[in-house]
Amino acid sequence: MNAKEILTFITDAGIVPVVRTSSAEGAIKAVEALYNGGVRAAEITMTVPGAIRALEKVADQFGDKIMLGAGTVLDPETARACMLAGAEFFVTPSLRLSTIELIKRYSKVVCPGALTPTEVLTAWEAGADVVKIFPCGNVGGPKYIKALKGPFPQIEMIPTGGVNLETAGEFLKAGACAVAVGGELVDGRSVKEGRFDVIENRARLYLAAIAKARSEM
Repeated sequence: MNAKEILTFITDAGIVPVVRTSSAEGAIKAVEALYNGGVRAAEITMTVPGAIRALEKVADQFGDKIMLGAGTVLDPETARACMLAGAEFFVTPSLRLSTIELIKRYSKVVCPGALTPTEVLTAWEAGADVVKIFPCGNVGGPKYIKALKGPFPQIEMIPTGGVNLETAGEFLKAGACAVAVGGELVDGRSVKEGRFDVIENRARLYLAAIAKARSEM
């Protein structure tokens, strides 16, 4: 898949669950639950112990049925390792130009983290396919996305931080192309207790919230 197809897939899905668990096994099961709940994209963060192994297993199990991403990618070396493990899109918490450059070399999707207008524009000019606005909830949430989209209507943005069932639709209406949801969707407690049905049900609720918001736009 080329970058344009990957990005279209993510935008159509409207939601990127951030899977940050305390074990690789928990991450794999969480992705299964998300898939069963109808979500077709997932980002496994590099903070998960054995994250690369988790990426490989999910890639083997789901193939192109799910759009698999690597999160908390701090450098080009990690990005390349995740790519070889099967990741199609790459999310960074901060702006590192060398990481963007490597990912673009292989025509994959990069979603670097940025917050200020200067960082957002720098990321976009460096080749970001979409800019992750992080931590968005701490600086105004949907209002902040709306403020950024004023001068930057051409820049695709995915907010992270402060996205929950109540705000997901507001973020889309403010101009986000999709939302990224962490602990509000895949929470540590449910994973620890093996309550993957909770995550599956939540996935359905988020998809319904996104569909509702889009129908109203």
